[in-house]
Amino acid sequence: MRIEADLKLDFKDVLIRPKRSTLTSRSQVDLNKDCKFLNSKKHWTGTPIIAANMDHVGTFEVAKVLKEHQLLTAIQKFISPNEWKKMNKAFPEVVKSCFVSVGIHEKDLDQLKAVFKVVDTDFICLDIANGYVQGFIDFVKRVREAFPHKVIMAGNVVTGEMVEELLIAGADIVKVGIGPGSVCTTRKKTGVGYPQLSAVIECADAAHGLKGHVCSDGGCTVAGDVAKAFAAGADFVMLGGMFAGHDECSGEIIEEGSKKYKRFYGMSSSEAMVKYHGEVAEYRASEGKSVNVPYRGPIEYTVLDLLGGIRSTCTYVGAAKLKELSKRTTFIRVTKQINDIYTPFQISD
Repeated sequence: MRIEADLKLDFKDVLIRPKRSTLTSRSQVDLNKDCKFLNSKKHWTGTPIIAANMDHVGTFEVAKVLKEHQLLTAIQKFISPNEWKKMNKAFPEVVKSCFVSVGIHEKDLDQLKAVFKVVDTDFICLDIANGYVQGFIDFVKRVREAFPHKVIMAGNVVTGEMVEELLIAGADIVKVGIGPGSVCTTRKKTGVGYPQLSAVIECADAAHGLKGHVCSDGGCTVAGDVAKAFAAGADFVMLGGMFAGHDECSGEIIEEGSKKYKRFYGMSSSEAMVKYHGEVAEYRASEGKSVNVPYRGPIEYTVLDLLGGIRSTCTYVGAAKLKELSKRTTFIRVTKQINDIYTPFQISD
């Protein structure tokens, strides 16, 4: 046993210090980013925000709206090849902006092969909660061998050495985050995790040294957090809770009194495990929770608000392009960020 005493920070622990800027309007900020991926050698241009591969969020309806703004969507894991085929007919261009998500079992490799016979997308998301198991590294290698020209995003991890390991194994993007998600209870159940801002800074440094990419996954609750993730060096940011509760999210609207909600739960929650596996296996614990999030209407308005906030961040530090943001960022530590005296009386955002 040992203790690391180095300071580790989360999004709530910092603000971005403003700097002199020659920009005169948010409209001058370019949020598109050109990426050349390490192992697939593919090129991609767009705004590097990804809807998470979670029930109710990773849907083709969400992807359709995000595609219009050049954002990406990781479709949830439990979509059969036949469903992919149907969606490919209904949304052929949209599918090109979607990640095919799977785990690391033999059937998952079979699933990938079956899906890619019927759809045309360049993106694969290999997703497990604990990216430190040796079997995960081995599976990344197998998927790279099977799909040499696909963009592989793999995770989750939170340390530089494992980022390097996954990139060497064949990943193009490494997903960073253990426990920061809004419906994740891993830290509560296991005591394992890493403050997200520091995890992104350290993992991005490791990835960029190898010309790889990282995706910050979890911990963002407002547009300012997404901006901080990019400022910390994240190449992509994945969002679950911030995209939950909208019309395009699957699930019925739940009415309680005069208020409306939609269901949202972690993919390691009891609800998800019972839904997809029939039970919570006796050897494991649930590491997610189920919540009813306030109904938020069309996702279009949330996307526009999010992108507007990030553009505003860039104008505060003089970054004309999103890729310049991390180079122009100085974080300052704080003990309080927001004056919330009137929060209980808030009418709207």
